[in-house]
Amino acid sequence: MKKIKYLFLILVAMCTATSCSEDDLSPDSIFDTTAPQRNEFDKWILTNYTTPYNIDLKYRFEDIESDMDYNVIPADYNKSIALAQMVKYLWLEVYAKLAAPEFLPTYCPKIMHFVGSPEYNAASGSIVLGTAEGGMKITLFNVNGLDVENPNMEVLNEWYFKTMHHEFAHILHQTKNYSTDFNDITAGKYTGEGWVNLEDADVRKDGFVTAYGSSKPDEDFVETIANYVVKSDAEWQNIMSQAGTVGGALIQEKLDMVTEYLSDSWGIDIQALHEEVQERQSHILEMDWTTLK
Repeated sequence: MKKIKYLFLILVAMCTATSCSEDDLSPDSIFDTTAPQRNEFDKWILTNYTTPYNIDLKYRFEDIESDMDYNVIPADYNKSIALAQMVKYLWLEVYAKLAAPEFLPTYCPKIMHFVGSPEYNAASGSIVLGTAEGGMKITLFNVNGLDVENPNMEVLNEWYFKTMHHEFAHILHQTKNYSTDFNDITAGKYTGEGWVNLEDADVRKDGFVTAYGSSKPDEDFVETIANYVVKSDAEWQNIMSQAGTVGGALIQEKLDMVTEYLSDSWGIDIQALHEEVQERQSHILEMDWTTLK
């Protein structure tokens, strides 16, 4: 109590010595209350992401949004513009067309984060293509690797759009879980961290779409969804051919289960999703991704 009293007396004395009064106090806030200055891209994001879908697209580098265990670089401004438009066309507008109006604003991650370089995991020898954090944020890496002038759909899918469907499927099953019967289809065959030593063709005979999908059931579930949606009919048939009779039957059983899950839990027809994505992918080279529109 004495210390508090002495401090009060000191403050009174200081105020008296400097002739403090209410007239001397500034009415201005000590904090910056000015509205943020938005460039053309920021305004486009507000109109095309934030207002309709409740998404904050972050393309400027913020270290707090990144994993400090990795060395990464900021996303290129112009390539961020291109990728943002591609994500809108090939991903957001697809779900907006096929799902209920409230679906994306409710369940889509609230933050979409662009990073210029990949995250390299030296311990496992793998590369992080994307992350989903608690249903709140999706991060896409290697934005600076985007070929804006001559986009290749196979590359785009591998780096960005298969990742988008993969990570969003994680958000969906974390919100409404799938039947544990899915885990039993290839029980005992999951490889854990050993997936990095396997090729996709190796695991297909055991009933997995990709090597990463063979790591554990959750990854298997979302890899089945993501690959079916973005792969062309010819590419999917190639997967089934590599799987053979036994592996193909297992993959088909998994596809049937994810089809039922998306329909019953979310009212989404995966076949319609696949067909809409394929139609849009066929126009990727016709469009100008460098100019905001």
